[in-house]
Amino acid sequence: MCGRFVDPNLKSLGVDVSSLKIDPFAGWQKRFNVKPTQDVLLITPNGELRSARWWFVPSWHKGEISDWKATTFNARLEDAQTKPTFRSAWKNGRCFLPVSGYFEWSTQDGIKNPHYFQPAGNEEHLICAALASRWNDVLTVTMMTRAANESVIDLHHRMPVVLNTEEQEHWIKGTRDFTSLGQDSRLKYHRVKRLGRDDEGPELIEPLPK
Repeated sequence: MCGRFVDPNLKSLGVDVSSLKIDPFAGWQKRFNVKPTQDVLLITPNGELRSARWWFVPSWHKGEISDWKATTFNARLEDAQTKPTFRSAWKNGRCFLPVSGYFEWSTQDGIKNPHYFQPAGNEEHLICAALASRWNDVLTVTMMTRAANESVIDLHHRMPVVLNTEEQEHWIKGTRDFTSLGQDSRLKYHRVKRLGRDDEGPELIEPLPK
């Protein structure tokens, strides 16, 4: 499960930002501790950048958005296709969630220690598979997760579905066995200082001294 991440650098994403209601290069401040229910940026199949609420709510939900209690900021790649919550978005709501990196925790002697994950190569971003749903006038999104691959498994058993360029097209078009998506992505990680819910700033991703 991925519950915290770092915003991407918009200037290097190379996507259409004209659909945003703000000037992203003037009015958007990169965040280093993005949390579920906050607004995040997703990339549509047409390559446009949109703002969405990071906590998926299906279009058929009745009542207030706060009445939706299911934990749906992540969706499992293995079974989202058959779950009623995600079934419609699986067919019509595929998109991408770009992040600079994300946090995951390990537990040692009863203490949770955060680690920061980022691309192992020269890439600036992780392009993660995602599903979007419009509930009333609110666009919502979930990040897809999968079983951890070799670069992550030593610390955690799950990871985001990180797509390479070829896989991005297959994800949108549904033209490849989805179970293999992201299995070859390579990440690196380092331990960081413990972060509170409302902590913010680039120091959150700095490695702890060894």
